[in-house]
Parts: sequence; C-alpha cells; structure tokens
Amino acid sequence: MTPIVSVFAASPDRGRGLARDMAVRWALAEVGQDHELRLLSFADLKTPEHKARQPFGQIPTYETDGLTLFESGAIVLHIAETHGLLPVEPAARARAIAWMFAAVSTIEPVIVEREVAVLLEGDKPWTAERLAMLEARLRQRLDDLATWLGDKDWLEGDFCAADIMMMCVLRRPASAMLLSDYPQLAAYVARAEARPAFQTAFAEQKARSGAAHG
Repeated sequence: MTPIVSVFAASPDRGRGLARDMAVRWALAEVGQDHELRLLSFADLKTPEHKARQPFGQIPTYETDGLTLFESGAIVLHIAETHGLLPVEPAARARAIAWMFAAVSTIEPVIVEREVAVLLEGDKPWTAERLAMLEARLRQRLDDLATWLGDKDWLEGDFCAADIMMMCVLRRPASAMLLSDYPQLAAYVARAEARPAFQTAFAEQKARSGAAHG
C-alpha cells in the first residue's frame, strides 16, 4: 500500500516548510518511498473521521498496510526503522533515537514557548522580561547542541532520522533567528537543506501552498 499522509490543505506557514508533516514527507523522500496526501481543512481536523486517526485533531497522520500512526516523531521513527534511515550499529542507532527524542522534548519546547509568548503575550507588561528569560533558556540549549555537534556534519555518523527531526526544530522561527550566532548550527541547517530529499519535500509543500493561497 502506498502510504497516505494527512496534511493541511492550506498550511498556515504559507509554504515555508514549517508544518509538522514536513519531517514525514522529507523522511519518505530520503528513502524513496512514494506517498499520497490527504488534504485537510481546519474544519476537517475536528471531524470524527480524522480524530479516529489522530485523537487530538492535528496533522500529520500516516497510514499504510493497516497501520495508522500520529505524531511526526513516531512516524519518522517508523519510516526510519522500516527503511534503514538509522545507523546499523546498535549503540549508534540507540543514540540517534535519543537525539530524535531530544529534538522534540528538550529543544523544541523552549522554542515553541518563546514563539507563543510573542504571539499571545506580546502586549503584556511582563513580556520583555519574560522574553529575555526564554531567549536565555533557548540559547543555552543551542550552546549545548553546538558544543555536541562541533565539527561533525551530522549528529551520529552519517545523516539519519535524528537529523531530520532536529533540523525541523531548528528551522522554527524562534530558533532560526538566532542561528547567525551559532556557525556550526547554521552550517548544519544549510547542509540539510541542500539535500535533494529536503528540496523535494519543500518544493511539494511550497507548490501546494501556492495553489491554496493563490
């Protein structure tokens, strides 16, 4: 069965490749797996049909051969385990999976918290002080990540699913705006964005966004 990936019919990022289906479609492109898209409106996300696939009414979902998955990290991990997008050596494989968790549970939360503070609390009297605190926390995470990466091209040996998940986190606006202060991380992002599979997934979303918003 050709996998089906549920995505926004009209992504709010307007083709910048920031929606959470990007990681899934990138992983599929890396392993050469064709897929179909189920385009969903915001209203579609809350229907019983979709919530049977994704209990929280979000995107993406992934369906193939009787299996339905939600959460981008879980989907990318399944693709990686099925198609060899993780290191073969057991210890390196375990570390790569740890980095997938680190991307979504250690680094992304501080990025999202800062973005939410700007969007929802930007006019509050405490915002300036809170943003300074949140940026300091984010910089600490980026400092630690840059130290680990050092002069390596990828997180664990060759490019793998861990780099997909980390890259999709680092491309979020609150992180991307700081990358000029972290040459190793900026170069890491540039290497990943230059990969043909990333370009394929990015172009697919950009084209769909242009059709939706044109």
